[in-house]
Amino acid sequence: MIKVIGVRFRTAGKIYFFDPLQFQVKRGDHVIVETARGVEYGTVVCAPKEVEEDKVFQPLKAVLRVATERDDEQERANKKKEKEAFHICLEKIRKHNLEMKLIDAEYTFDNNKVLFYFTADGRIDFRELVKDLASVFKTRIELRQIGVRDETKILGGMGSCGRPLCCHTHLSEFIPVSIKMAKEQNLSLNPTKISGVCGRLMCCLKHEEETYEELNRNLPHVGDFVHCDDGAKGEVQSVNVLRQLVKVVIEVDDEKEIREYKAEQLHFKRKHKKEKLEVHDKELEQLEELEKQVDFPDLDGTLRELKSGTAQLDDGARQLAEATETLRGKMNEFAAQYNTFDAGVDAAYAGSKEVKGGAQQLSEGAQNLTTGLAALKNGAAQLDAGTNALKSQLDQSLLPGLTAAGTLQQKLNEEMQNAQQALNGVPETSDLQAAVGAV
Repeated sequence: MIKVIGVRFRTAGKIYFFDPLQFQVKRGDHVIVETARGVEYGTVVCAPKEVEEDKVFQPLKAVLRVATERDDEQERANKKKEKEAFHICLEKIRKHNLEMKLIDAEYTFDNNKVLFYFTADGRIDFRELVKDLASVFKTRIELRQIGVRDETKILGGMGSCGRPLCCHTHLSEFIPVSIKMAKEQNLSLNPTKISGVCGRLMCCLKHEEETYEELNRNLPHVGDFVHCDDGAKGEVQSVNVLRQLVKVVIEVDDEKEIREYKAEQLHFKRKHKKEKLEVHDKELEQLEELEKQVDFPDLDGTLRELKSGTAQLDDGARQLAEATETLRGKMNEFAAQYNTFDAGVDAAYAGSKEVKGGAQQLSEGAQNLTTGLAALKNGAAQLDAGTNALKSQLDQSLLPGLTAAGTLQQKLNEEMQNAQQALNGVPETSDLQAAVGAV
């Protein structure tokens, strides 16, 4: 047994199982999970429960987290973007003149992909449309062609009963429906009466099929010969399945009389298997007529298309074989290139070791340089201190000498002035010569 929760991503969509891990989740909570399409925002529709492992697809993916307020805002923003993407895609379809009907647009929760659902009568070449949309949305684009039943399931509507369509409200998957179900319930075989909005047989024919099968086991068919508890015997004219009443035509005194009996008051012989097969053949004929009236695709045409598709499949198989051979050659080339690349990786690894050693040496040199710079800074500080001390000593020793030199200079100047004055009092040479001549 394994513990799982059921998560649904669309209204009436398929339920997927996930591992809740240690998260405490309950029905109605929103969770973030990882799917094949990417990260998705889903709603818990089944509370944690134990199921057998063979009923779960392995490996079972786990819940990433319980949705936060930010996740809720992101989901609301995605819904708005989906409406804008829908209108943009409609314009592009008209631009490319494609015969297709756009049904819905859907963003993945992480905006990694945009999906567009459409219907068409045949195959559509939408490659140019995808390129155009990719240039607009700048993300992955996926166009998915769906059938008319899926279209009705997505769009919804009101059935002939006056209630919302079953496929849009509670049916997570489409169930097989046949014309035998309508006949089992005594319904009219008119296609307009038993066909739904999508043009196919109504899904609700399956809802009461088991009940009608169980009730019909106790009732005779119209035309059967029965014996009654009151001793009368006759032929069955009509049957009321839900009320379990049977109307029998009985002959009384050469006159025919219709009497109504309960199912337990009648005795009749069950139909043989051969008769059931005959009835089944008649039902098949009626089904073929109904298919023609509802304008279902021609089976012969479908067979022809199937044969043509088989031939194309054979051609594709041959092309696949050729592509496989080409791929094998490419793989051999890739192996050779990989060997060369591997050798380059080894050389790069050896070079990286050398670079690492050089980087280590560079780191050691940087550390030594840092130490030297610190020592140089200390020496500069000591030099600055010595310079200041020398300046102080010079100021203390030279200042008195300079003062004395200034005083001496002043005295020398005074002596020079006195000498000059004395010289000015001495006679000139011519006067001395004249005096000597006079003597």
